[in-house]
Amino acid sequence: MTTVTLPIDPTPPGAPGAALWLPLPGRYTVAPDRSLVELTTLCGPLPVRRRRLTLAAASLTVSEAGEHPTFRFEFDDVHLKGALALTHAHAPAPAPAPASAGTVQLTGDLAIDGIDFPVLLRLRVVERADDRLLGVGVARLPYRLLRRATGFRFGRLRPATRLRLLVAGEFT
Repeated sequence: MTTVTLPIDPTPPGAPGAALWLPLPGRYTVAPDRSLVELTTLCGPLPVRRRRLTLAAASLTVSEAGEHPTFRFEFDDVHLKGALALTHAHAPAPAPAPASAGTVQLTGDLAIDGIDFPVLLRLRVVERADDRLLGVGVARLPYRLLRRATGFRFGRLRPATRLRLLVAGEFT
């Protein structure tokens, strides 16, 4: 007999201690010099091409009602023009120390040329305060599916099976 364990959200959005990894409710932005965006093409386990991208704007909105936070990253680069909107957060059980809350999974859409592509971003909360959030997130995207769905291309002559999008920012 096989036992299957299904993942659950350990705390509902309105429960006490549900958002220990978030700052106080409000709207936070990232200064251009306090962010990093990198796009890497992978062929199997090997990185083939790596490029830093320009982040036009980034924001975090934390509602007072205890709903899911909204992350929005806007890219304005030659290789990637679009927006990444993350609207659902799946946090692990509350960490013992509220200053560093571990890893959070965020789901949302990557919009390129008006076409939305689903994305799962794993955000590691590096530092958290009442008015600040410092995090590093990684999303792995299947390159062929993204290219077929949106027409996105990251170079023509180099092979790629996956893309890794790295986003780091300090929301203040």
